[in-house]
Amino acid sequence: MIDKFVRSVAEALEGVADGSTVLVGGFGAVGQPNALIEGLIEQGAKDLTVVANNAGTGQVGLARLMLLGRVRKIVCSFPRSAGSVVFEELYKAGRIELEIVPQGTLAERLRAAGAGVPAFFTATAAGTLLAQGKEVRDYNGRPCVLELALPGDVALVEAWRADRWGNLAYRSSGRNFNPIMAMAGKLTVVQTQHVAADPGIDPEIVVTPGIFVDRVVHIPYGDPQG
Repeated sequence: MIDKFVRSVAEALEGVADGSTVLVGGFGAVGQPNALIEGLIEQGAKDLTVVANNAGTGQVGLARLMLLGRVRKIVCSFPRSAGSVVFEELYKAGRIELEIVPQGTLAERLRAAGAGVPAFFTATAAGTLLAQGKEVRDYNGRPCVLELALPGDVALVEAWRADRWGNLAYRSSGRNFNPIMAMAGKLTVVQTQHVAADPGIDPEIVVTPGIFVDRVVHIPYGDPQG
């Protein structure tokens, strides 16, 4: 019987290796898999490349992972946002690398990785510093930049509801980056607020099919009737 639920966050993150590229879902603080990030801190993997929408806030979650010196590089769209003090201090001190990717391009690089598309051309960033060193071609009179797909060794995802097959549904802005990161990870680990009893989630509301999910851990919080 297929059952992708595991007993603990520690079990969910077993085997994450040093040097991994880790995709962290969420849109700002919304939909961020905070329990899995804290579990990764406890798990001990280091020299990580983290792909996320932003560079964390305060000194918790993603920011704490960086503060502990476990992140070598961050790939994100918004490295500076309200409360991103940890990243700014580390970057000024030369202790962390940064790759800025426009948000739409970041989403498409992740989606391409999940779909098996190795690269694509986009007009975004053409003629800017972000295009330096990249192939540029003209399409219909517009210069377009070659962008590579962005797969991850591990994807950390937060879902609103999951069933034992690993099918996922999301709520509101939690749907923004989590689904494409779930597709782009070689190992996709999910924390879910709610568990759907058999026969599982209604197929009409499944956003991420279970084929993209490897492990699920139940982290109950929020509206118990959700």
